[in-house]
Amino acid sequence: MTTLDTYRLLGRSGLRVSPLSLGTMTFGTDWGWGSDKDESRRIFDTYVDRGGNFIDTANQYTDGTSETLVGEFATGRREQLVLATKYTAARRQGDPNSGGNHRKSMVQSVETSLRRLNTDHIDLLYLHAWDFTTPVEEVLRAMDDLVTAGKVLYTGISDTPAWQVSRMQAIAGLRGWAPLIALQIEYSLVERTVERDLIPMAREMGLGVIPWSPLASGVLTGKYSRADLDVGDGTSDPAGTRKNVAAANGALTERALDIAEVVKRIAGEMGVTPSQVALAWTTVNPAVTAPIVGARTPAQLEDNLKALDVRFTDEHLATLAEASRVELGFPHDFLARPMPRQVVFGGAEIDLTR
Repeated sequence: MTTLDTYRLLGRSGLRVSPLSLGTMTFGTDWGWGSDKDESRRIFDTYVDRGGNFIDTANQYTDGTSETLVGEFATGRREQLVLATKYTAARRQGDPNSGGNHRKSMVQSVETSLRRLNTDHIDLLYLHAWDFTTPVEEVLRAMDDLVTAGKVLYTGISDTPAWQVSRMQAIAGLRGWAPLIALQIEYSLVERTVERDLIPMAREMGLGVIPWSPLASGVLTGKYSRADLDVGDGTSDPAGTRKNVAAANGALTERALDIAEVVKRIAGEMGVTPSQVALAWTTVNPAVTAPIVGARTPAQLEDNLKALDVRFTDEHLATLAEASRVELGFPHDFLARPMPRQVVFGGAEIDLTR
């Protein structure tokens, strides 16, 4: 039986974190679908009282309310928590330097986050999303300066191409700058394309994988049906409804609903909920450190925490794998074929498990 106080090391570091991270994008009602302050407090306290220590937020979650509430709730037990936040999202519309990956955006965002979180340091700072404009050396050196100044303890990266992350990690190592220890990416039974390069890269380069949206924006809970496909592709504005967010994230599709049906059937066979099956499945991958749980009520959190108790049979895992299978593409599929393997290994058998 796994519990929140059965801690894991995050990436190639000595930082200990819980096996489920508490996502706080739902803290605050600014976007129309979050939890109010009192409900958010109950969720936070439930998680921390069970031994949970890994809190995830970002500079613009619920327009900054999330960070403010996390800072207030952490009062009195700040030192026992690992507070992770992110920079990149624009803080002011029309201001070209209020967002992005560059040094000015990073420093100003960190200073704002420190004030909201009511702390003198951020335990883990993520670059939130790659902007395709900022030189990697600028990002890495600015992060290293913040670590040297003691305002940030560890650094991570989110939503960035695998080749760029591996390049950054190599440069950081060669120049003696603070390494990246965490990779936050979308990963679920609905979104498995990250198994092509991002997850293998993370294992090789020493980054712990932190999946966001392990329930595919709620689709894998079974809450949506084909009648909900009428929302179309959603909109770019996070405000509105959760269904709109699910559609905008590309999670509310015919294929995703088919996968959700399989999850529901297996959950029934195991005597657990679909949410627990979907969450537990992400933890089977050895590269995953802690999926992010984004509960909107204490009851949802309680349900999600029970995912730590789920144990799959080989048959269940095979069924889920087939239902959600994605093509790895070139060069992965090519290199797995008999002829290339014969050319490379000359018929020799090599035990890759040791």
